[in-house]
Amino acid sequence: MIPAQFEYLAPSTVEEAVTALAECGDEAKVLAGGQSLLPVLRMRLADPQLLVDLNRVEELRGVREDGDALVIGAMTTHHDVLRDPLVQQHAELIALATRTVADPQVRHRGTFGGSLAHADPAGDLPAPALALDAEMVLVGPSGRRVVPAAEFFVDYFTTALEPAELLVEVRMPKWTGWRAHYEKFNRVAQAWSIVGVAAAVRVTDGQIAEARIALTNMGPTPIRARGVEQALVGQPPTAEAVRAAARHAAEGTSPTADASADVDYRSHLAEVLTGRAVLAATGP
Repeated sequence: MIPAQFEYLAPSTVEEAVTALAECGDEAKVLAGGQSLLPVLRMRLADPQLLVDLNRVEELRGVREDGDALVIGAMTTHHDVLRDPLVQQHAELIALATRTVADPQVRHRGTFGGSLAHADPAGDLPAPALALDAEMVLVGPSGRRVVPAAEFFVDYFTTALEPAELLVEVRMPKWTGWRAHYEKFNRVAQAWSIVGVAAAVRVTDGQIAEARIALTNMGPTPIRARGVEQALVGQPPTAEAVRAAARHAAEGTSPTADASADVDYRSHLAEVLTGRAVLAATGP
């Protein structure tokens, strides 16, 4: 199908983009990489009056250090994120999860911030962002505000972003030295996760000193597996100990049943994949 007619704006600054969004209100859509928006436009499931294309706003691209924080610009492509040495050093979990996103073509166009703002419960980046205590930096007509990942994801495809706000960058502590792994299950290559697990652990003297586990597609938003985290602390990274802790993975979740999996199957996957993710993260 052909999209409905709309006005098009390609601003060069954040201020210009925010002004346009404020003037148009709910009738505007933001175009980042376009990997999710363009199919929706073509099927006329969205009918905006204005499309604000952020691809010329250079200040939204790139990865940098800011003291003890790692900062990723919202328009940084998946390809650039997973190849960036700062991400690999200080947020390995982000790089590992990004490597599983779709295919190389999509990773060259899709953006880190666009994926987070889209808030698909099956998307692979919200759970790592939650696990690593990421903060979303938003800019709107009232200025700049910072929203923790735990508060940013509100519901299915819904975030804390106001209609005239932009996600401009993502900040997170440096997790240097932590071991990480992202484990996902999908039936065909390059598909959305039926369930995914983001795991980051710190091992000291042969024991798991800290663990941060977040789940993909086990509810309308990414979910921290707190029971698993608590059960892992103080345990050796053995298969027996890790699998015992992973039995808590589905606690506090609210998975849905669909054509891919029923509730019990998703709960089972969460337990199995959590065990695999932690063992992979702590392995040699």
